[in-house]
Amino acid sequence: MPNWSEVIEEIEQEAKNNPDINPLDTVRRKYLKKIYQVTGRNTIAYYSGWLQKPQAADAAVNDKDKSGLMLTINKLDRTKGLDLILHTPGGDIAATESLVDYLYAMFGKDFRVIVPQISMSAGTMIAFASKEIVMGKHSNLGPIDPQMGGLACQAVLDEFEQAKKDIKSNPQAAALWQVIISKYHPTFLGSCAQAIDWSEKMVSKWLEENMCNGDTEKVKRIIDTFANHNKQKSHARHISKEKCSSIGLNISSLEENQALQDAVLTTHHAFMHTFSSTYCVKIIENHNGVAYIEQSAPPSS
Repeated sequence: MPNWSEVIEEIEQEAKNNPDINPLDTVRRKYLKKIYQVTGRNTIAYYSGWLQKPQAADAAVNDKDKSGLMLTINKLDRTKGLDLILHTPGGDIAATESLVDYLYAMFGKDFRVIVPQISMSAGTMIAFASKEIVMGKHSNLGPIDPQMGGLACQAVLDEFEQAKKDIKSNPQAAALWQVIISKYHPTFLGSCAQAIDWSEKMVSKWLEENMCNGDTEKVKRIIDTFANHNKQKSHARHISKEKCSSIGLNISSLEENQALQDAVLTTHHAFMHTFSSTYCVKIIENHNGVAYIEQSAPPSS
């Protein structure tokens, strides 16, 4: 299969051969179709262009993505299950819950997640809802501890507890802590606690009922690893395939199937070239070439 540079050359050649057709779409869909031909399973790519356009609002998981899944799932033979290719920075918890509920309604427990590079935060949550995660040596998942306004909810609660301890032992420290705590809006601490409880219970239920098949000890081990901010230190932490497998996640190696690896990585290159060369920030596309595309506004002149 073509590598990164060879995909660019193929896109350029396609543009010369068929000037009336978008070569990015043609090449991208060609290789996405090959994944389906290898697996025999429905294949949907759920891609964000956040690496190329980090400030784009629609790059994150959001409620509009439900329309993309509805469009791309429509008319598929759902008895073939689903392979969902995920490349995302994560996003809204409520939207994530809704998307997973919809995937279960359409495919039951018969969906896998393929991670060609990175599936972080809410993307990791979606992966945990599947029966199996396919990762390469280069693939990463990320922590699932909830964030609010860019702040880790657990870190906020820990900081507040530290403030109480410091003030109790040294009342003069109250003035210093007041400067910090006063930045929190009313109900913020309660919202942080609720977000942690919501996300952990939601993901634990998905794991227990699908991937972990009722093994509650395995579920606890996974949650303790991925939801523990004190253990991971940063929400941006990249967690490897080996670590994911060692704690009990059902991980398959992309390298075990050469044909699938070639098709997935070439498809990934094609999506990356599309984001680099267009205003696209989100593409949800199936193996039949049916696509939902979100675009960012072009820069003002």
